[in-house]
Amino acid sequence: MMRDSTILSVLRAITLSEIIDIILVSILLYTGIVWAQRTRAGFVVRGIAILGGIYLIARQLDLEMTAWIFQAFFAVFLVMIVVIFQEELRQMFERVAIWSLSGRRIPALRSTTADVLVRTIADFAKERIGALIIIRGNDPLERHITGGIHLDGRLSEPLLKSIFDPHSPGHDGAVLVERNRITRFAAHLPLSKDLTQLANLGTRHSAALGMAELADALCIVVSEERGTVSVARDGRLRKMDDLQQLGSVLQNFLNEKFPRHEAGMAPAVWLQFFRKNWLAKVLAISLAVGFWYVFVPGSKTVEARYELPVSIQNLPPGLRLEGVQPSTVSVRFAGPRRAFYLFDPNKVTVTVDASSVEPGRRSFDISERNIRHPNDVSIQDIDPSRVRISVRKIPPGEAERG
Repeated sequence: MMRDSTILSVLRAITLSEIIDIILVSILLYTGIVWAQRTRAGFVVRGIAILGGIYLIARQLDLEMTAWIFQAFFAVFLVMIVVIFQEELRQMFERVAIWSLSGRRIPALRSTTADVLVRTIADFAKERIGALIIIRGNDPLERHITGGIHLDGRLSEPLLKSIFDPHSPGHDGAVLVERNRITRFAAHLPLSKDLTQLANLGTRHSAALGMAELADALCIVVSEERGTVSVARDGRLRKMDDLQQLGSVLQNFLNEKFPRHEAGMAPAVWLQFFRKNWLAKVLAISLAVGFWYVFVPGSKTVEARYELPVSIQNLPPGLRLEGVQPSTVSVRFAGPRRAFYLFDPNKVTVTVDASSVEPGRRSFDISERNIRHPNDVSIQDIDPSRVRISVRKIPPGEAERG
């Protein structure tokens, strides 16, 4: 009988290279999860997960035709995913590249500059002057922007008010803020198609949300019709209740994207890192550990020996089975470790077809065709390879009473 090692004992044997392997896979999975949450691919991922679960169940139950259909479907479906979501996949790979170069960070906005933004936006809201201000995070924005006029001017209240003056030619476009400076104004942004969040809202809100869906920028919108202030970030659009809330959102964004490396700040930064999207992080790590457990230790070939009962089937009418010698057969299986995770020997029997048997004793050879087993494992040895059964006729009187 095979002694299956427990999950705990397997985890204790993880080497440093395997830990690094799990961390890298966790990062990739987390990137994919966040990408699916921020794009229209979320429902596709859920559908793939459901179909994958059905496929695994079909494999476990030896539903060969169903498993074959799903294998062919997945091969075609992967090509469809690449064609349909090529833009979203490009964004995901860009984020991976950005994270790998995260040491080259964009300098943070000064607190005084943040105060200038809040004061200027307060005046815009009071005077109902429409405005759209994009504060860059870590993601590059150039690929998502069209048009606009380049400007390398220090961010200030007079400059912002001159740009968004209703009589200015560039007041309908977006202003890009980077490195405490306005790098471009009158820029055109991609529009969001999220009609649920954009109900009864205008083009500025659609542009802000469109940029927030594609990059990690903070997009601030002032509505000239209502005089309200909204913030778009991470694919979500929120209306600000007051300027204090706007200042808090702006400061949190700056602290997260451009943390200050001061004494006593490191614990807070790490705490904030683990709190953000903690559910997605836990899910990514869990999936990585699960994949490692299935595909790394689970891919190693192991052997297991089980005592299987002998079952006599299709005994002709009028005959009674007197005995089977031996009543059990020792079978040695081999296959990848993962094939034995759900292997239940109690559901495996040695079947003998006795449809042509006659009264007396008869021997039957036992081979692999007499044992129905999962396709992932193979039979290495059967001991003994022959069984004898004793059969006699049922007396007429006993048959009538039966």
